Parts: sequence; C-alpha cells; structure tokens
Amino acid sequence: MADRKPFLLRIDRQTLDALQRWSNDDLRSLNGQIEFVLRGALERAGRLKAATKPEVGTEEEG
Repeated sequence: MADRKPFLLRIDRQTLDALQRWSNDDLRSLNGQIEFVLRGALERAGRLKAATKPEVGTEEEG
C-alpha cells in the first residue's frame, strides 16, 4: 500500500458538491475521486512518473 499523508483541503461548496456527485457516479469515495482527478491532472502535465502510479486493483479507497 502507498504511503498516505493526511491534510486539510479547503474547497468551495460548488466544487465539492460536483466532486461528490462524480464520485457517486463512479462508485468511488470522495477522497478516492479527489486522488483520481489529481493523479490524472499530474499525468497530463507530465509531472507524475509512471512508476508512482498504483497498479490496477491494488488501490484502497477510503
């Protein structure tokens, strides 16, 4: 399992609500959805090395 570091995220209500609806549609936890969105943005920006991506089916969502 990957190391995880908790932190406080301040986010406006409209964005949070949209993320919650999206996570519900994708059957993910809100936290898992936020990680999914951030990871995708990092990959598109070329800032996430392939070795740091979790393997399919091994990620815990919490």
